[in-house]
Amino acid sequence: MKLTNETLALAANTIRGLAMDGVQAAKSGHPGAPMGLADIATVLWLKYLKQNPADSKWADRDRFVLSGGHGSMLLYSLLHLAGYDLPLDELKRFRQCGSRTPGHPEYGHTDGVETTTGPLGQGIANAVGMAVAERMAAARFNTPGTDPVVDHRTWIFCGDGDLEEGISHEACSLAGHLKLDKMVLFYDSNGITIEGHTDLSVSDDPKKRFQSYNWHVLEIDGHNYDQIDRAIRKATKLTGKPVLIICKTHIGKGSPHKQDTHEAHGAPLGEEEVKLTKQVLGLPDDQFFYIPQDVYTLFEERASRMKRAQGKWKRVFKDWSKANPAKAEQWKNMHEDALPADIEKLLPVFDPSKPVATRTASGIVLNALAQAMPQLVGGSADLAPSTMTWLKDMGEIKPGEYAGRNFHFGIRELAMAAVMNGVQVHGGFRIFGATFFVFSDYCRPSMRLAALMGLPVIYVYTHDSFYVGEDGPTHEPVEQLAAARCMPNLTVIRPADPTETAAAWVAALKNKKGPTALLLTRQNMKVIDRTKHPSASNVEKGAYTLWQSGEGTPDLMILATGSEVEIALEAAQQIEGKNVRVVSMPCWELFEKQNKTYRDRIIDPDCTRRLVVEAGTSFGWERYAGRCGTMITLDTYGASGPFKELAKQFGFTTENVLAKAKELLAR
Repeated sequence: MKLTNETLALAANTIRGLAMDGVQAAKSGHPGAPMGLADIATVLWLKYLKQNPADSKWADRDRFVLSGGHGSMLLYSLLHLAGYDLPLDELKRFRQCGSRTPGHPEYGHTDGVETTTGPLGQGIANAVGMAVAERMAAARFNTPGTDPVVDHRTWIFCGDGDLEEGISHEACSLAGHLKLDKMVLFYDSNGITIEGHTDLSVSDDPKKRFQSYNWHVLEIDGHNYDQIDRAIRKATKLTGKPVLIICKTHIGKGSPHKQDTHEAHGAPLGEEEVKLTKQVLGLPDDQFFYIPQDVYTLFEERASRMKRAQGKWKRVFKDWSKANPAKAEQWKNMHEDALPADIEKLLPVFDPSKPVATRTASGIVLNALAQAMPQLVGGSADLAPSTMTWLKDMGEIKPGEYAGRNFHFGIRELAMAAVMNGVQVHGGFRIFGATFFVFSDYCRPSMRLAALMGLPVIYVYTHDSFYVGEDGPTHEPVEQLAAARCMPNLTVIRPADPTETAAAWVAALKNKKGPTALLLTRQNMKVIDRTKHPSASNVEKGAYTLWQSGEGTPDLMILATGSEVEIALEAAQQIEGKNVRVVSMPCWELFEKQNKTYRDRIIDPDCTRRLVVEAGTSFGWERYAGRCGTMITLDTYGASGPFKELAKQFGFTTENVLAKAKELLAR
């Protein structure tokens, strides 16, 4: 069937009808954006987007991201029409419990959804990660003079709200700096937000803004099929910079009374308005979720062409694999995120006579692991010398040069975390990102989405307590540890010494179902002599008995994490005549995954004298301290001064732990 402006309009209007009907049936949702973007989406999906709905995980497919996830009925309509595993009945169940069409697109929940979007701006930043991952993979695997095995684009739809959010500034600045010219961003410039017209709060110039970011900028009428087509074709030919296409559109396109008003943004149009709009669009006003066979035919023909395109790619990939067997094996391992079979043997051994900061130990471990894991990439928010996260002799990702493994994210913590998510969902890489723990607050929105999506990204958070010292309370995390622990599906590990740090890295890499945060010290820590104490591999169990002076149920248990394990152990070993147990508890989440028998063996329910020692707020520790327990924690902000003086001031000394322990034993 020939693609003409008339057939494109039929497809676009069908999408508008589906969007209206879906929102109306749910009695909630956002019809305006899908109706305004339908023309652009139709041209892109029927003429340019490289995808095969029969194989939604094809490695060299184009990525499509709907950053304004509130307009999800646009994406669901496209996925259904294109032939993804999304039946029409699921569109009819929009926003209903158990449907595959939730209010905002969710990664892993709906076939064809590349990333979870909803919080505005996140999708743009995810797309930057996808685009840079494509360039990195191309740099590694494409062979000059032959057909490429990596050659796809990242297409993004965004709106005014996405560009108002600060994350878009961070992410788009980075994309322009890196010259990500396989990335095209469509800006749905309809001038409307929930409260009214955008001039209520915005007066900047997006064109100038993106030009200053080092982007190509095109401007079109978002409802003119010829202009849309020419702009997309031009975007595929422009090089050296990402492309922004500013699309002037009408929100709620076709609605006689609500087009170009904020009333079309976040609420159903109403049954009567839906009927009137369908009359304007030439759709039968007495049918719901109406799809003409001609529209199905258009998308079926596109799917057939894309199936052939993937078939050609498979032949290219087969020939490439034969010519490059070592690279082909690396491709397989990277896409499977394979871990070395003898990963524990790769870990460095730390000398008990030489104290080492766990951030330093982490850097040593990271570099050792990276030698055997080509998929391991990452960087920091301008803090690599402090977070110790530089992969030595492994190159850096620079403008137009993508063969390295080290990112310079710049001072952009929020974008860093969101870009990490994009790299991870793209596939082929395992990514880490680093900053000071106190700045995890800047990463938190993206961390939450990583946890929601089950992405195995790794956060390296150093300077994990008031021991930062002279930098003072602005840089001394207090409540961040409790905040991280309360996030579902985030694994938080605070190792006690360099050897536990190595084990923590292994645990993080083995965690394939969600993100992991490693919390590391700035100050040196004693290396626990493992010839006298249990193996640090117990980190994978979340908590373990590090030392006990007697057998059976102890008279006192001291529970500690991170840097406080050292003083807990020193204090416990000075207590005479009592059965004292020291539990190193680097990870609550891993501990809670153990069976009850193990948990009761470590935190004996018959021992009610419990002392918790941790340089953070007490919030949450009640579950382990019990009713009779005591806590040495920090429920105020820190202070500026030498860290050893602060330790005395806040009570984090061997002497104070010993005194509190004796008080408990005297009860």
